[in-house]
Amino acid sequence: MHRPTISDIAARAGVSKAAVSYALNGRRGVSPATQARVLAIAEELGWTANNAARVLSGARAGVVGLVLARPARTLGLEPFFMGFISGLEQELSSRDTALLLQLVPDHAAGLKTCARWQGARQVDGAIVVDLFDDDDRLAPLQEMGLPFVVVGDARDHPGVTCVWTDEVAGMTQIVEYLAALGHRRIGRVAGLERLRHTVQRTQAFRAAAERLGLEEVVQQSDYSGEDGTRATRLLLARRERPTAIVYDNDVMAVAGLAVAGEMGIEVPRQLSVVSWGDSALCRLTHPAITALAHDWMAYGAHTARRLLEVVDGAPPRAYLHGAHTLVPRGSTSPA
Repeated sequence: MHRPTISDIAARAGVSKAAVSYALNGRRGVSPATQARVLAIAEELGWTANNAARVLSGARAGVVGLVLARPARTLGLEPFFMGFISGLEQELSSRDTALLLQLVPDHAAGLKTCARWQGARQVDGAIVVDLFDDDDRLAPLQEMGLPFVVVGDARDHPGVTCVWTDEVAGMTQIVEYLAALGHRRIGRVAGLERLRHTVQRTQAFRAAAERLGLEEVVQQSDYSGEDGTRATRLLLARRERPTAIVYDNDVMAVAGLAVAGEMGIEVPRQLSVVSWGDSALCRLTHPAITALAHDWMAYGAHTARRLLEVVDGAPPRAYLHGAHTLVPRGSTSPA
């Protein structure tokens, strides 16, 4: 049985093979009408990409992959990833490169996905997120030869390119601000404890509190509003409750405001609230939430640029992305 080819599609559509290739790969160079006609003919003929031919020719796939280990129902609730992915898309689309997003249950499944992508040459490179403090994915990724960039501080892994943010400086800035307001007992609702940035924030939180002579207490969570609610109740039910709480994301900070209202604790008169991450959520609450701002779209765009450089053969390097900015709002006041 004859396998449909790009030549067959071009002959039926009355366009060149190059135009068919642009249309099938979603690249600029053909009109929307031509692309729609080519795609319809390709579907009618039962055309599929010949990955083997692409592997043998060494041609680029024009695609990079991003694996996220989380349920689909929670992805839309994470403002960080919405901004970060928007930045990736913005940069990649300007380079005629597509983003392939795959949701998996855990890191092991993500590693298998990357191996499958590499074996079929489905992607030119991958973006690695949710770096664990004891992450075991990086060595296998290096061995399989798939170009990749780590989002997070992987400076202790030789031969790995990473784009990282200074979690220590950001957390120190928050604690010093609260101390300057007169707070002496500060709580923190932290994210997943295996994540490297959580570990770095916790260490910085405790170090700054000790240096400034503050009492501190940490509750772990999973970043969800539900778990943020649980952790906040535990902190505010203490006999000597904190006068300020720092949250590892804005979803939990909003949940914390609701818990304070439920328990009759006035914000900011009796409790100051600070969020790590400044999405629209922080500006829509009453009072608006003091937040540590970072340009997540720019972070995504920066990561995309570095990955494309790695794909082109750039040597491994660590890149510090920007600085955090503390934005005081109505949720904080003197203790």
